[in-house]
Amino acid sequence: MPSCLAEFLSLSRTGLMKTAYWAFTLLLLSLTARAQLLTVRDDASGYPLERALLTATGCHFSAMTDVGGRADISVFKDCDSIQVDLIGYLSRRLTYAQLVKSHFVLYLERSPLHLDDVVISATRWLQPVRDMPQRSVQIRTDRIQLWIPQTAADLLALSGEVTVQKSQLAGGSPMIRGFATNRVLITVDGVRMNTAIFRTGNVQNVISLDPLATERTEALFGPGSVMYGSDAIGGVMNFQTLALRLSQDNRPLFAGNAVLRGSSAAGEKTGHIDLLLGLKKWGFVTSATWTDYDDLIMGSHGPEAFLRTRYVQRISGIDSIVANPNPKKQTPSGYSQLNLMQKIRFRSGGPWDFTYGLHYSATSDYARYDRLLRPRDSLLYSAQWYYGPQIWMQQVFTAANKERNLLWNEMKLTAAYQYFKESRHDRDYRKTALRHRTERVDAVSANFDFIKALAPAHNISYGAELLLNRIGSFGENEDISSGSIVPGPSRYPDGATWNSLAAYANYRWVASSALACQAGLRYSRVTLNAEFDSTFYHFPFLSAGMRNAAVNGRLGAVYALLSALRFNAVLSTGFRAPNVDDAGKVFDSSPGYIVVPNPGLKPEYAYNAELGATFVLEKALKLDVTGFYTVLRNVMVRRNFTLNGSDSVMYDGAMSRVQAIQNAAEADVRGVQVSMELRLPAGVGITAHGTAMHGTEEMDDGSTGALRHAPPLFGAIHLNWMRYRFEIDCYVDYSDGVSAENLAPGLEGKEYLCALNKEGLPYVPSWYTLNFKARFMISCSLQVTAGVENVTDRRYRTYASGITAAGRNLTAALRVTF
Repeated sequence: MPSCLAEFLSLSRTGLMKTAYWAFTLLLLSLTARAQLLTVRDDASGYPLERALLTATGCHFSAMTDVGGRADISVFKDCDSIQVDLIGYLSRRLTYAQLVKSHFVLYLERSPLHLDDVVISATRWLQPVRDMPQRSVQIRTDRIQLWIPQTAADLLALSGEVTVQKSQLAGGSPMIRGFATNRVLITVDGVRMNTAIFRTGNVQNVISLDPLATERTEALFGPGSVMYGSDAIGGVMNFQTLALRLSQDNRPLFAGNAVLRGSSAAGEKTGHIDLLLGLKKWGFVTSATWTDYDDLIMGSHGPEAFLRTRYVQRISGIDSIVANPNPKKQTPSGYSQLNLMQKIRFRSGGPWDFTYGLHYSATSDYARYDRLLRPRDSLLYSAQWYYGPQIWMQQVFTAANKERNLLWNEMKLTAAYQYFKESRHDRDYRKTALRHRTERVDAVSANFDFIKALAPAHNISYGAELLLNRIGSFGENEDISSGSIVPGPSRYPDGATWNSLAAYANYRWVASSALACQAGLRYSRVTLNAEFDSTFYHFPFLSAGMRNAAVNGRLGAVYALLSALRFNAVLSTGFRAPNVDDAGKVFDSSPGYIVVPNPGLKPEYAYNAELGATFVLEKALKLDVTGFYTVLRNVMVRRNFTLNGSDSVMYDGAMSRVQAIQNAAEADVRGVQVSMELRLPAGVGITAHGTAMHGTEEMDDGSTGALRHAPPLFGAIHLNWMRYRFEIDCYVDYSDGVSAENLAPGLEGKEYLCALNKEGLPYVPSWYTLNFKARFMISCSLQVTAGVENVTDRRYRTYASGITAAGRNLTAALRVTF
C-alpha cells in the first residue's frame, strides 16, 4: 500500500474517531440537558413508587412516575414549585433547587390511616371506597412480591378473608360468605371466567391464573349480580393482570422482572419473567411463568388419620397396595404448570384507546388426591384417578373512548373468547377399565359499559352483556390389559349451549361530603339447550330447553362522620341460573350413587342484607366491622330421584342409587367480618382479619343441617416491620374446628377426609400456623425474599379439603428488576 494512502487512511480513522467521540459527548450532554429524571421512593421500604403525579405551580406542566418510580422533570426547572401526590402517601411540595440538593431522589411518607381507597370491580369503573356500600378487600402488588404465593388460590387465602378448599395440590376452590364454586364469580381483567360447567362440587379453575403476572386482586363480598349476572351470590373475585404503560415523552419506557422461587415442602421450582415496553402510542407486556412441584410433604404434628400410609402400585400387571415408606409424603400429588401472557395497547391521537390480551395456561396431568384415599372395606376404591391437563386460553379485546357526548363521559367495549379443556380419568382397584371423560368449553362474551355524569353529584353507569357457551363432551373406555378403546358415555350432553343476555344500570348520588347513595338494577335472560344421547342411558327425554329470566337489584348508602367514622348499609339480591353441569350431567358422585340430568330446574335466588362500620382513631388505628345475612331460596341440591320409574340403575357394572340436582331446599348464612390495622412508630404495623359465620341448609326430611361451604371461624394476624430496604412479616393463620355433631351433611360418607375423635367419629380439627417472611432490597434492581411457613410443622387440613396442607416449608425467591 503506498505510504500516502496509508497515512490518509490513518488520519481518516483518527478524524472519524475524534468526530464520533465529540458527537457522542454532545449527544449525552444534549440528552442530559433535555432529560432530568426524578426517582420517587417509599420512605420506609425504599421501593420505587409508580403513578405518583407531579404538578407545578407557576407553569402548566404535569408528569407521572413510571414502573421504576422515574419521571422526567426537565420542564419543571423554571416553575415556582413541584407538588408530588400519590394515593396512600402524604403530598410533598418542593422547589427544583431542593430536588437538585437531594440528587433527584424523593422519598414519600405513607399517609396516616384514613377511610379512602380505590377499587375497580364494584361498578366496573374506578370508584372510591368511601362511596361503596359493600365490603371489599384488596391485595396490592407489594404484598404479592413479599408473599410470592404459589397459586392464585393461595393469593386469595393470604388475604385472611377468603378461605380455600383443596382436593389436591393442583387445586384451590375459594369460599366466600358460605358460598363457593358456581355461587361465586371469577373475573380476569373484567372478563367473566365462570362457564356453563362450573359445578357445585369444588372447582380449581382459579389456579389457571398466574399470581406473578397479577398486579392487583380484589374480592367483593356479597351478591354482585347487578354488575356480573349469574353465579355472583357469595361474591366476586377480580384479578387485574400486569398493566400496560405508555411513554410520557419520546423516550421508550422499558422495564421488566425476573423471578426465581423455590420451596421445600413440595420441591417447588418456579421461574418467571415479565417485560414491559411503552412507546408514545404503543404499549406491550409479555409474561411467562413455569412451575414444577414434587409430591407434597405434610407436617409432623397432628392427626394420624391424615397420614398417607399406603397407596396403589401396579406390579407385574396387577394392582397392589403397598406401604408408603414416608407416610408424610402425599403420593401422588406433584404437577407442573405453564403460564403465558401477551398484552398490547394502542392509543390513537384521538379519544380511542385499544388493548388486546392473550392469556394461556396449561397444567400437566395431576392426581385427584382425595379420591385416591377412598377406602373399600380394607382396600382402596380407586387404582387411578387423575385429571388431564387443565388448559385455559383467553383472548380479550377492549376499546375505550373518553370523548364526552350526550350518552357517555366514558365508554368501554370488551369482547372476549375463552377456551377451556379439562378431563377426568379413573379406574377402580384391580379393574382393567380406565374411563376417560373429556370436556371442552368455547365461551364468547361481549360487554358494553358506559358511565355518564348527569350533574356534579350524580352519575349513572349502564351497559349490556352477552354470553355464549358451547360444550364439547366426549367419553371413552380403555382396557389397560388389551389396549382396546371403545366409546363411552360423556359427562355432559355434547353440543349443549348456555347463553345469557343482560342489561344493567347503576345510579350513584353523592349527596354531600358525608352521604353517598347507590341503586342498581339488572335484567338477565338465560337459555340452555341440550340434546341427550340415549346410546348408553335410556332417558325419558331426548332434549332439554330452559328459558329463565331474573331481575336483580341493589340499594346501598354510605354515611361518613368527618374522616374518622363511616357507616355503610346495603340490600342486594343475586341469582344463579341452572347451567349444563346442573341440568345435564351424568356421573358417579360417590360409590353406589349416580347423578342423572334434570331438565326441569329453575334459578336459585339470594337475598342479602349487610351493615358495616369503619372507625379510624388518631390516624393510627383502623377498625372495620361488617355484619351480613343472606337467604338462598330455590336451592339446587342433590336429592334422590327416579329414572324411568326406577330408583336404581346399573352404572359401570354396579347397581347405583339414582340422584339428580333439584330445586328442593332453602339455605341461609349469617356472619360477621372484622379487620383491624394498627400503625406504630418505627415502621411497625399490625393487621388482623377474622370471619365468623353460621350457615344452615334444608335437608331432605325437612330438618336443617350445616351449610357445606360455611367454614368455621378463620382469619390471620400479621406483625409487620419495615425499614429502609428491609421488611419482615410474622403472621398467624388460624381456623376453628367443627365437632362431629355439627359436621355438614355434605361431608357424610367422606369420613376418610376428616380426623377421628375419641369416640371414633369424624370431625374437623382446629389449627393454626406460625409463619415468617422477610424481604431485603439489595439494590434498586435486586431483592431477595425468604421465609418459613408453618414453623411448628403442624399437620392439618384447611376446611373441607382432601389433601393435607404443607408441613414446615422453607421458601426463597430472587427478584431482578430492570
